[in-house]
Amino acid sequence: MSLNATSKRRTELSRVVSYVLRHRPWEFELELDQEGWVPVEQLLDALRRDPAWSGLTRIDLEVMIATATKQRYELTDGRIRALYGHSAPVKIAREPVSPPDVLYHGTARNTLPSIQKDGLLPKGRQFVHLSTMKEIAYEVGRRKDSKPVILEVDAASGFVTGILFYRASEQTFITDHVPAVFLRITAE
Repeated sequence: MSLNATSKRRTELSRVVSYVLRHRPWEFELELDQEGWVPVEQLLDALRRDPAWSGLTRIDLEVMIATATKQRYELTDGRIRALYGHSAPVKIAREPVSPPDVLYHGTARNTLPSIQKDGLLPKGRQFVHLSTMKEIAYEVGRRKDSKPVILEVDAASGFVTGILFYRASEQTFITDHVPAVFLRITAE
C-alpha cells in the first residue's frame, strides 16, 4: 500500500485492522494488553504475512486513521488499539466517565421486544455502543434495518444509579448494559 492508496484500499485496511484488533488477535499471533494496545510493528509484521499487505507501512496506518470518517483507532507511542467494538474474550480495562445526559442507540425493529424486556445488552460484543448524536445512531441502526428504531438513553439517570459509562471516541460511549427503564423510543 502507498500514500496514494485509494479510499477503497484504505477501507479494506481498516476492515482488516478492525478484525485483528477487535475480534481475532490470536489468529495473527498478537496479544492485546489489558487496555487493548499492541505494538504497531507487531501488527504490521502480522499483516505483512498476507501478500496483499506485504508493503504495508506505519505511514499507511497513519493515513488510514487520519482519513477515516469515524474515529476507530488510536495510535500513539509505537502502539495501536481499536477504541471500541471488541468481541475478543479479553475484556479491555477502561476508566468510567460521566456521560452526556442523553445518548442514542440505533437498532433493528425486530429487536425492540427483547430490548423493552431486557434492556440493551452487548450481544456478542464486550459493551453496548451508544452515540452522542441521533444521526449516528440512525446510521448504525441502518446496518441491520432500512427503517431502524432510535432509542434515547437517559444516561444521566443511569449514571446516578450506578451504570458505568466509558468514552470510546468523541462520538461513542460504551457500557455493559442499559436497563429498559432508561430507554425511550424516539423514532421508528
